[in-house]
Amino acid sequence: MRKKVIYRELINPGNLFSFEVSIKESDLLVLADKNLPKRTEEALIWCRKDIEQYIYQNPIFKTSFEPIPVKEDMPPIVRAMTEAAQKANVGPMAAVAGAIAEFVGKKLLNFCHQVIVENGGDIFMQVKKKKIVGIYAGSSPLSGKIALEIEPRDTPIGICCSAGTFGHSLSLGEADAVVVLSPSTALADALATAVGNMVKKESDVQKGLDFLRKIPEVYGGLIIKGKRLGAWGKIKIVGRA
Repeated sequence: MRKKVIYRELINPGNLFSFEVSIKESDLLVLADKNLPKRTEEALIWCRKDIEQYIYQNPIFKTSFEPIPVKEDMPPIVRAMTEAAQKANVGPMAAVAGAIAEFVGKKLLNFCHQVIVENGGDIFMQVKKKKIVGIYAGSSPLSGKIALEIEPRDTPIGICCSAGTFGHSLSLGEADAVVVLSPSTALADALATAVGNMVKKESDVQKGLDFLRKIPEVYGGLIIKGKRLGAWGKIKIVGRA
């Protein structure tokens, strides 16, 4: 329960409607300028159906820790996960939470003008007012002390976090937080996992940032390990009271 509370406190919602939708492993918090829980549930069912049916026919999609080839018959969300995994050099399921947040969010934009979808700490955002996204970093002394300021002109945007010291996501590293910003939420999720796997000590922070610099679709990234914070790209870091 603690991790859910942490993630749900990461976003400053402003005057948007707030509601939660959960199906199996997917637990979404949605903020929108219209109250759309039923539309959200329908979109989540659609996303999960495409992924689950593809896994049933291709079990390697779920179990692989390495990229797999893109196939012509892949549903759009499966293709997005596969392409993101190739760029990040991870398995496709490393992009699942971000992909679902993004595809649900884009479906909801057919019915509203602003939406934020948070799925396990991975965020898809399309807004008309500035938003503040807080960063939880486990036991790091920086945890809860800083946030990212997101301007409307930079949305739609994906903001994804991976950590090796807390949370539910699988990480082979020991970063307290890796945050990646990209126009593709699926890619941000896959890259956060990839960089998180690299960071085992404070001296690895620079290596993770150097990796992100090589990916054209990335706006920026932030890595926290212990007392060390490294950041690169088009991001604005602000303090939190």
